[in-house]
Amino acid sequence: MSKRIFWSIGTVPTMVLLCGLAIPNNAMAQAQDGKLRVIAFGAHPDDCDGKFGGTAAKFAKAGAAVKFVSVTNGDAGHQEMGGAALARRRFAETQESARRLGIAEYEVMNNHDGELMPTLEVRRQVIRAIRQWNADIVVAPRSNDYHPDHRYTGVLVQDAAYMVVVPNIVPEAPALRRNPIFLYYDDNFQKPAPFRPDMAVSIDDVWETKINALDAQVSQMYEWLPWVDGNLDRVPKDPEARKKWLMQTRGGRISATVRAALEKRYGAEQGQKIQHCECFELCEYGRRVAVDELQKLFPK
Repeated sequence: MSKRIFWSIGTVPTMVLLCGLAIPNNAMAQAQDGKLRVIAFGAHPDDCDGKFGGTAAKFAKAGAAVKFVSVTNGDAGHQEMGGAALARRRFAETQESARRLGIAEYEVMNNHDGELMPTLEVRRQVIRAIRQWNADIVVAPRSNDYHPDHRYTGVLVQDAAYMVVVPNIVPEAPALRRNPIFLYYDDNFQKPAPFRPDMAVSIDDVWETKINALDAQVSQMYEWLPWVDGNLDRVPKDPEARKKWLMQTRGGRISATVRAALEKRYGAEQGQKIQHCECFELCEYGRRVAVDELQKLFPK
């Protein structure tokens, strides 16, 4: 059976099925457009939004080509529905989120939620996605996390970090001539090593944009995640009220190490005033760059 991978180009979902693979019909054209090209991977169809949504919106505003990829289709993440119906619903939510963020594409791979494994087949999917996007920057979770899908997404992207330049691996997608820069999203896990904020991005100016994108993920933000946490009864019924509730619950505290990274990048006075940010750690795989070079690539 063919693997079907769904794509959105702009705001119109498209899919081209070729030799058992869904290939974006504008991939080669986009590879020649001269823009900084950023691809972010998450395990589920809302993960990139939560970890990278603000920075993605800033990249897109600055003219970069930004793509999100969910490695699973999210078909298990709900208390009342599942399977193909939930996968279709979550795909539609990703496309609305992408529209609100202003990013170019949001791909959802057709791997089952809760069953992701770091197999060769899925590694090839990840390699293919990075190559077709002609990525300069790749962002993904670290491989230590409470959720196996998150962990294995991190492993899959790490395993692709060198292979994207090897022509004999996934030969139908031309190998990249230069390895991208690979980075990790921030997290609070301490073992085997705590997250290190090499790059800090203030998202105060796009905080509402990020919340609007998360608001598009209705099945997760207002149904599944509150249910799992035992807070479903606290979610307001009114759409505007629940968006305000989402904004309040998504804020989070800025740690001392992240605050220091913000002060280093924005200056002590401005860094202390920042209320919302997203942070990233350089991966040891992929193209090695100095933090100063990374600072120039990321939006302020």
